[in-house]
Amino acid sequence: MLFLCYPKCTTCQSAKKWMDDNGILYDLRDIKLERPDYDELKTWYGKSGLPLKRFFNTSGLVYKEMALKDKLPGMSEEEQLKLLSTDGMLVKRPILVMDKQVLVGFKQKEWEQVLL
Repeated sequence: MLFLCYPKCTTCQSAKKWMDDNGILYDLRDIKLERPDYDELKTWYGKSGLPLKRFFNTSGLVYKEMALKDKLPGMSEEEQLKLLSTDGMLVKRPILVMDKQVLVGFKQKEWEQVLL
C-alpha cells in the first residue's frame, strides 16, 4: 500500500498517525519531492471512482494562483491529468493507493471502512 503525503500537511499527519496507531503498514512517499506522474494519476483516478476534480488540492496556493477554479471546467481529462503531474502541491492529499482502490483525502470513517 502506498501512502502519498506532504509531511507538513496536518491532514496528512493525522492520517499517518491514525494508520500507525492501527498497525497499518504502508510505503511513504513525499508528494512534493516525488510527485505522481501522468500514468500513475490516470491509473489512480480510474481505480478511485471519484470525479477528477477531487484529485486537485482546491485549497492550495498553487491551485488558487493558477485560477484553476475557472480553468478546469474547460479542460479535458487528459489536460487535467497532465497539469496534476507537473506539481505535487496541486494534488489533493493524502492519497492511499491499494491494489484495487484509491482513497483521496483523509476521512477517518471512510478509511476505517476500507482498512479495518
